[in-house]
Amino acid sequence: MQSPCPGMDPYVEDPDLWRDFHQSLANEIRNSLNRDLSANYYARTEPYVALETIEVARPTRGGYLDVSVWSGSSTSSGGVATLAPVCAPPTLESRIPTEVVHRLRRVEVRAAGTDELVTVIEILSPVNKRSTSPARDDYLRKRRAVLRSQVHLLEIDLLRGGSRPPRKSPEPPASTYCLTLCRGNRRPAAEVWAVGLRDPLPTVPVPVTEPDPDVPLDLTSLVGRVYQQGRYWLSIAYDRPPPPPTLSPEECSWIADRIRSVGVTPAAPS
Repeated sequence: MQSPCPGMDPYVEDPDLWRDFHQSLANEIRNSLNRDLSANYYARTEPYVALETIEVARPTRGGYLDVSVWSGSSTSSGGVATLAPVCAPPTLESRIPTEVVHRLRRVEVRAAGTDELVTVIEILSPVNKRSTSPARDDYLRKRRAVLRSQVHLLEIDLLRGGSRPPRKSPEPPASTYCLTLCRGNRRPAAEVWAVGLRDPLPTVPVPVTEPDPDVPLDLTSLVGRVYQQGRYWLSIAYDRPPPPPTLSPEECSWIADRIRSVGVTPAAPS
């Protein structure tokens, strides 16, 4: 089964699917580039860890019984039952910070022979886009380091929620998804593709070292292949609304029509 959407399927943004989708898309991008790159370059996926600090609270109990708890029993030989110590109730229930480990992947294009880094392709994840997350600060710090170099940077944002990385004016038009290419030899200029929910994803250029030509990356085909190889339709409840953020009424109507087109009854309007 193919996704009912011509480009990115918003149902795949569910956290339980996104982790698999993120890594699978990185692998597909690597494979596609290695088919099309000249012998002067190679593409690799580079794993990295993003740490996010969250607060965890134990469920609140309804109360504590201030009663004695007996252990042992009276014996006919005159034994004495003993009273076990009673645990004091806590003063309050607090929260402690804990770290969640997110295992992510980026794609790197390097020069054959020297292993020099030429291009970085980042697929943004929710942790990169959460404004309160230290992992976002870490991502933006590494992003600034790339932008200060001659390395090309392609950012692929296929998530509707969260805050996108900052850009200089003019701001790109509001869109569901966004792709941004910053060529190392043309900074601070950036090429931006604003993509709507109803649109197929564009074929974008992946630059290498001049005078070698850009390599085209057909994102619609790659995302469709990941969807089919992951058999995501078996995990997606298309009879329910897609994960947050909430779609507009027009988008809900459109996606309901698309879901019907593949023989599934969509969720009823809320």
